[in-house]
Amino acid sequence: MNKTAFSMPPNLNPDQASPDWMNKGDNAWQLTAATLVGLQSIPGLLILYGGSVKKKWAVNSAFMVLYAFACVILCWAAWGYRFSFGDKMIPFWGKPNFALDGHYLMEQTFLGKFPNATMVYFQGVFAAITLVLIAGALLGRMNFYAWMLFVPLWLTFSYTITAFSIWCPDGFLAKMGIIDYSGGYVIHLSSGVAGFTAAYWVGPRLTQDRQRFPPNNILLMLFGAGLLWIGWTGFNGGDPYVVSVDASLAVINTHICTAASLLTWLLLDIVFFRKPSVIGAVQGMITGLVCITPAAGVVQGWAAVIMGICSGSIPWFTMMVIHKRSEMFQKVDDTMAVLHTHAIAGSLGGILSGIFAVPKLNRLFYGTSGHYIGLFYGLADKRTHDGFRQIGVQLVGVVFVVVLNIVSTSIICVVVQIFMPLRMSEEEMEIGDEAAHGEEAYAIWGDEEEKLDPKYELAKSKAGGQVEMV
Repeated sequence: MNKTAFSMPPNLNPDQASPDWMNKGDNAWQLTAATLVGLQSIPGLLILYGGSVKKKWAVNSAFMVLYAFACVILCWAAWGYRFSFGDKMIPFWGKPNFALDGHYLMEQTFLGKFPNATMVYFQGVFAAITLVLIAGALLGRMNFYAWMLFVPLWLTFSYTITAFSIWCPDGFLAKMGIIDYSGGYVIHLSSGVAGFTAAYWVGPRLTQDRQRFPPNNILLMLFGAGLLWIGWTGFNGGDPYVVSVDASLAVINTHICTAASLLTWLLLDIVFFRKPSVIGAVQGMITGLVCITPAAGVVQGWAAVIMGICSGSIPWFTMMVIHKRSEMFQKVDDTMAVLHTHAIAGSLGGILSGIFAVPKLNRLFYGTSGHYIGLFYGLADKRTHDGFRQIGVQLVGVVFVVVLNIVSTSIICVVVQIFMPLRMSEEEMEIGDEAAHGEEAYAIWGDEEEKLDPKYELAKSKAGGQVEMV
């Protein structure tokens, strides 16, 4: 009997460019997912911020995003990636090293069947969006030069510590068994706490800006929000590091939770304020995306619905009720409410992950069920101790990230303040983009009349004559 030797199709045969350890499908999806995440920042949040603020702050707000993205990508490849995912130096930090060498970039990454270059890119856009989210708390008054210094410092001395501790296999929280599927802690809780802390140190916007800060272009804001939502397909769908059923589950859970959250927030606005607010709907969308992030691929669809209802109601309550009644919250000017939309929603998602995480799905994602079991299933499977332990680990993660970011962000702001003011001058804030950058987003009929106003001329002269009349 003749036996025919099995041979691979020529396009699937390993070669120097496609080594036998690399899965072409996984690599292609990982690069696609990374690009979707990158689009969430550039242009997603860039135009969301640019459309959400007063016209006089559109350029500055968008530019803070653009600068942060560029700065983080460079610093990430130069030293940030190896601090976050390199060889262990201490339980919460990797050894410093570059991720620029061609030989290293073409080797297989620590997880997944694709090269280090792909992982550096994928994790780099995650790091970048974290700084972009922090910017949301500081719009409308932060000195751009101070922001230029803040970004690399915070990436180095805060983000890399959290990322190593939670996502690197050698990190102490990773070894404890914390569940953070795609960044509820590393990205959202971190950015929410850091943004709020930085807002405290920078100080508030002008009184008139705090009292009235209407979006200059709601349709542009919605376009950015849409990119953010759809881009989350790569945000959560890329984190299994493999094209798998778990990636598919993460994607559908993301959209289910987000839809439930948006609709919940919308209904609460209608019931209590008698108007359906599009800005409120966007806030509900964001809290849904954030809440599902730590749990996306380890919970079932019905749990995603419950998480969406929680993320559309609890952050709504903290923002609309508690924030308005709290003197402490009122003192800190968090422009885009990142404390509520990211810190609170991220913490909520982390805790709910500890309740609804399914052992089988944890095994698909982590490769072992181990201690990874939600309290709901721990009680059902008579593993009560493991279920409560998981909740405890999730709470330890919240405390660690909160304390780290309050301390590190405060120290960074104090250091930056030694060299330059964190906040623009009152005169510069009166003018906005033209004082900060000598540019404005777009001219609208009546602008010239406004510029002829004596108050504008006085502010311009106090700002050092930086504003040129067009």
